[in-house]
Amino acid sequence: MLFAGLYLVALGVGGIKGSLPPHGAEQFDDNTPKGRKQRSTFFNYYVFSLSCGALIAVTFVVWIEDNKGWQWGFGISTASILISIPIFLLGSATYRTKIPTGSPITTIVKVLVAAICNACRLRNCTNAVMSMATSPSYTTEISGKEESCSKEMVPREAPTESLKFLNNAVIDKPFHSALECTVKQVEEVKIVLRILPIFACTIMLNCCLAQLSTFSVQQAATMNTKLGSLKVPPASLPIFPVLFIMILAPTYNHIIIPFARRITKTEMGITHLQRIGAGLILSIVAMAVAAFVEIKRKRVAVESGLVHSSEPLPITFLWVAVQYLFLGSADLFTLAGLMEFFFTEAPKSMRSLATALSWASLAMGYYLSSVLVSIVNSVTSAYSHHAWLFGNNLNHYHLEKFYWLMCGLSGLNFLHYLLWASRYKYRPSKPR
Repeated sequence: MLFAGLYLVALGVGGIKGSLPPHGAEQFDDNTPKGRKQRSTFFNYYVFSLSCGALIAVTFVVWIEDNKGWQWGFGISTASILISIPIFLLGSATYRTKIPTGSPITTIVKVLVAAICNACRLRNCTNAVMSMATSPSYTTEISGKEESCSKEMVPREAPTESLKFLNNAVIDKPFHSALECTVKQVEEVKIVLRILPIFACTIMLNCCLAQLSTFSVQQAATMNTKLGSLKVPPASLPIFPVLFIMILAPTYNHIIIPFARRITKTEMGITHLQRIGAGLILSIVAMAVAAFVEIKRKRVAVESGLVHSSEPLPITFLWVAVQYLFLGSADLFTLAGLMEFFFTEAPKSMRSLATALSWASLAMGYYLSSVLVSIVNSVTSAYSHHAWLFGNNLNHYHLEKFYWLMCGLSGLNFLHYLLWASRYKYRPSKPR
């Protein structure tokens, strides 16, 4: 029953987070500067709203679970979702809704399969012509074969020259009638494929964000978690990035962006890719800060003689909050920027799929974090006496080395991002 509930939560959250951002963004006029600015504001406050929910979760709900029981925490969450349903439905009469016209995944698969099949067919035609050309007796047959192939392979319209392989999907006589594609479909698939490298470059950032709920919490649990007479539960530590996002989101929208627009004389002020890049840089800084904090924490453990003890160390957990602030800022910059970038650049028929990629990046980043921990433990246990991230006492870990590794990988990932971001060309801001 527990796993059934967890999988149902994953299913529901996947549906909400994949559908709600594009649904909200579509409420604004995409054809006017005012509408596009309002859409940008929406994505900022969407992340702000997520942080509001997270704030309640890591404070009030955590306190209820620690003092009253887990069943109360789950009950409060269930009641909150139930209350949200009628509130959402109250606006249904005023929402702009896009009527579904088919699955974008079907279009992508059809174009890719058609391009491959038609390319193989074209190659076979070329090989047959070359083979017949070796014999003089097939002169008439060659010309007939060439004429037949050329008629079948002439595109109906003129697709763009980028990703030319996909242009094979548009011919007069496709490999099969079910694989008949239009130039519009091919161009839409090209757009999605061009944004995939940007998507891939954000996975490492989310791998860093996974540390917020794993090793960072373990670090704080070994430290002094008291604020005066109040003892803060380690599970409530994500309150720091949450609060910082709630402060930074309005500041970014009402101060930073207007200032950037006056300086750059552009509608956006800061481009989507610049915003994502800023988040990636902040994640590098966060991992470096985390490494220095862990070095300081272990030094305190050695100086106080508590390396082999489970007693709290005489160092405040607020040191861990510093890396939380950098990662929280990185999350705001990259998540909101990524969702707006995908929504703006993707074709209208594929916007939900594109914005859902930002959450797929989050899931893949958390999974990558687990994979990296397993790889690090396997390699370090094979070449040293003790694995870096294994044992019952965090003081025996080499967590600072793991953070330096994450910092280095994030740096390489940023260089990879610069390669793709510098080559990317935005779609023109005009009615689509």
